Amino acid sequence: MFSGAGMSAESGISTFRDSDGLWEKHNIYEVATPEAWKANQQLVLEFYNQRRKQLLEVSPNEAHKTLVELEANFNVEVITQNIDDLHERAGSSQVLHLHGELRKSRSSVNPNLIYKIEGWELKEGDMCEENSQLRPHVVWFGEEVPMMLEAEKVVEACDLLLVIGTSLNVYPAANLLYHVQKNTPIWVIDPNTMDLKSFPNSRHIQKKAEEGMQEVLAKLMQS
Repeated sequence: MFSGAGMSAESGISTFRDSDGLWEKHNIYEVATPEAWKANQQLVLEFYNQRRKQLLEVSPNEAHKTLVELEANFNVEVITQNIDDLHERAGSSQVLHLHGELRKSRSSVNPNLIYKIEGWELKEGDMCEENSQLRPHVVWFGEEVPMMLEAEKVVEACDLLLVIGTSLNVYPAANLLYHVQKNTPIWVIDPNTMDLKSFPNSRHIQKKAEEGMQEVLAKLMQS
């Protein structure tokens, strides 16, 4: 399963492409790039602190919970573009985060030093064991996506790829669909019009995540 911002939207997490999306309040180059970190650490830290604070105020929605229901009968591996922890809090046991995890920090010098964040604040002066400033454990625009290779392997081995709430416009993540085996079905849940001509085995369920997941659950339990 491959999820995007639409998976979490019904929990109240703002998406970047909505009319009130976070990127409209902040230029992405000011809060989500390595250059932004060098220019203004305090602004970047505060941006992610506010996102973390919001995350702690919301809960997994029915789409997350329905996905967990499927685990009772199927091997469900989740690949998500989302940096929230709603899949884990709902109970999904296999979750791969392509773009990092909001509730973790890491050394700004040594990417192997990763820490859980207690509460919602990460401040200037919070240091790793090697005495370098901690930064959000997220993949910023312009950075490599270190989990991409592992995600490709998961997709290549799947029997069904379920895509939920992603525009398929964010790369390299959107390239995952091209790693699906030739005869493997792709089911896409998204309320927006989508061009899926490149994927002849695809089915578009033009609904929001919660409603679409109920349809998927019914179809899979009947098979």
